[in-house]
Amino acid sequence: MFKAKDEGIRNLSKYADAPVLTKSGCEDAIQFILSQIDRNLDTFTDRFPSPSSTNNIYEPWGNIEWTPGFWTGMLWLAYEITGERKYRNTAEGQLESYKMRLKEKEHTATHDLGFLYTLSSVSAYKLTGNEEAKQLAIQAADLLLERYFEKAGIIQAWGDLNNPNQRGRMIVDCCMNLPLLYWASEMTGERKYTRAAETHVKQAAAHLIREDASSYHTFYMDVDTGEPKYGKTSQGYSDDSCWSRGQAWALYGFPLSYTYTGDAALLDIGQKVTNYYLNRLPDDYVCYWDLTFTEGEEERDSSAAAIAVCGMFELIKHLPLLDNNKRIYENASLLILKSLTDRYTAKKDPCSNGILLHAVYGKPLGNGIDECCIWGDYYYFEALVRVMSDWKPYW
Repeated sequence: MFKAKDEGIRNLSKYADAPVLTKSGCEDAIQFILSQIDRNLDTFTDRFPSPSSTNNIYEPWGNIEWTPGFWTGMLWLAYEITGERKYRNTAEGQLESYKMRLKEKEHTATHDLGFLYTLSSVSAYKLTGNEEAKQLAIQAADLLLERYFEKAGIIQAWGDLNNPNQRGRMIVDCCMNLPLLYWASEMTGERKYTRAAETHVKQAAAHLIREDASSYHTFYMDVDTGEPKYGKTSQGYSDDSCWSRGQAWALYGFPLSYTYTGDAALLDIGQKVTNYYLNRLPDDYVCYWDLTFTEGEEERDSSAAAIAVCGMFELIKHLPLLDNNKRIYENASLLILKSLTDRYTAKKDPCSNGILLHAVYGKPLGNGIDECCIWGDYYYFEALVRVMSDWKPYW
């Protein structure tokens, strides 16, 4: 169905055995996360952590950019695993700022409404039955749907829909924003949301994923004719390299769409992009910021590694018991998670208010290089919760 080919996993022995990841080790890792959340709770009650840190310290920001949902999502994870009301109270208190963001249409010209409202509002509804949160998430889905171009079958990533420099640009990150649309169809019974999501994910698989199963960060479509144009990067090393976080978004996003659609082709392409990713990991299993690098002094991206772990856990759920890669993906996800826990957390930096060190926001932009990134913290927490429980995703 799609052009991507499967290069397989080149070094099976590298992922032949799972590490010893004990229950107590996971509990200790979660306790560290909870201690950092508690440390930040007063500062980030009415404000949100900056997308990336400065000298490993997050600064207080308003509900702007694409990242506040990761902090609110961490609060919901904390509430879910502890039952402590302080986390729920803070997360519910933040819903007002998400409500105002929609009402005033401030910073809403983005596909990242999925990140924002899935983790803040869909999660609230799933965990507590909060009707206001449900309505906020449906309103966000309506705004996201406005970014859909029927002819091209894509959701434009960011910017004015009439801006010729942005018009028709889709990006690989959007695979993670689509669950908001699928969920909105489930809640409303209106298929328009699912139809847009299904069409977009197929276009993403067809055009963002190259023949070798690597990914473009961004791809332009002609929204008037529906014809594909060209791929480019915004945060990767080059237009023809493979930005690690983008590959991780694809690795997680395609299996998520499979959970809603049952389209086996999406599970197949999910395995292909996973194999490409695993074939380019260094000895400690934590990727460089672009997969063109497999050794040397370039920075790692712990946030991409955490996303990939969650993606493999999701992929594993849907593979048959006898699938040859199922155990490999499970071992690989645990190897990465153990490496993050042993080598990459802010336990090594008591001054830091973050959780995962050594992430990269956007190196070509000179942004958040070798810092904490709030999405990395969220996905690391999600990965540990997945290991410790039969977690029902917010996605």
